[in-house]
Parts: sequence; C-alpha cells; structure tokens
Amino acid sequence: MDTICLCDGYEDGRYVLPPLPYDIAALEPLLDAETVLLHHSRHHAAYVAGANAAAEMMRQVALGELPETMAAQAAHNLAFNLAGHMLHTLYWGNISPEKGQQPCGELADAINTSFGSYDGFVRLFRSVAQGVQGSGWAVLAKDAVSHRLVVLGTHRHQDALLPRMRPLLVCDVWEHAYYLRYHNNRAGYVEAFLNQICWHSVSKRFNGNKNHVCCR
Repeated sequence: MDTICLCDGYEDGRYVLPPLPYDIAALEPLLDAETVLLHHSRHHAAYVAGANAAAEMMRQVALGELPETMAAQAAHNLAFNLAGHMLHTLYWGNISPEKGQQPCGELADAINTSFGSYDGFVRLFRSVAQGVQGSGWAVLAKDAVSHRLVVLGTHRHQDALLPRMRPLLVCDVWEHAYYLRYHNNRAGYVEAFLNQICWHSVSKRFNGNKNHVCCR
C-alpha cells in the first residue's frame, strides 16, 4: 500500500484506523520508528475509538435510548475525535520518506502569490508551527473566500477544520508527535518536517481531490 485516503478512515459504518502507507522506520531521520508506532497505533487509534463512541452516543440520543442532556457532550466529543482522526490521516499522508521535495505547477504559483516565494512560505509556516502555544497544529489551507493560501496555527483538532478552509498540509505539534526524538526542541522537528513534505500529495489536495493524501 503506497497511498492513504480519507475514505480509508471509514468502513462498514464505522471509523477505522488506516494502515500507514510506509514502513514505520521509513521516515528517518524525521521520525524514529518508536514515535511513529506509538503515534499511529495509540494516539491516532484513540481518536478513532473516541469518534466511534461519540457517534454511537449521538445515535442513541436520537433514538431516545439516552437522555437528551447527553447530546451536547457527545457532539463535542465527536467534533474533537473526528477532527483528530481526519487530521492525523492527512498528516501521515503529507509526510514522505523522500527528502527535499518542493512544490511545482499551480501549487507553486499559488504559494508565490500568497507568500511571495517558497522561502516566504517556509519562513511563515516555520514561525507559526513553532509559535503554537502548548499543543496544536500548523496548517496550510486554501481559503474558499479569498481563493488564496493561508497558514493557520490552531490549538484543538476541530479548530483546524474551520468552515470555508480546506486543509492542504498539516503539521502535528502536539508533543507526542516528536518528543521521543526531539525532546523539547520543537524547532528541530519542524525543520525536519519541512524537509520531508510530500508536495505531490499537497498538490493533489490543492487541485481538488480532497480525499487524496498520497505519501509519494
């Protein structure tokens, strides 16, 4: 398997954990095998389980099997866990074992228009990712209002999925994503991440295939 799609995260009426599209050791030197294994099989898997539990609770409220007072908490849990599941699926797909890629074509043109140059994008994305307070995400998104690219720093999973924003590239800056290798050196992790972006995947998302998160 060398691709991973959002559609792979749902099967037979339940959210499922898609397998990684590469070996757990393939992302060296960005991420070590232990970090990838724990992040995918425990942290990502926990969001999948949480999304299923919340969806089932909402179904039971709708059927009158649970009290209506549980609906708000179930909705909150679904938003948090489902967004976590989606973002992690995008994250695994926009990291590549191949190092040193750069955007090209229409995506490169859009980056130049929105940020002045590729170097300008890197400067901005690096600063936003390093500056997220506590845990969260750095996101390159396509703004459906201005039709330009924007970089967002968010703190909760669901905040990264704002209306009218299509995530194209996501960087997980929760400490579990990098702490085993980088400890508190988030800057080192972000710099390595920027060198192992799968720009082919990001370009596919930019050009409209929202489900495509090919890793190479």
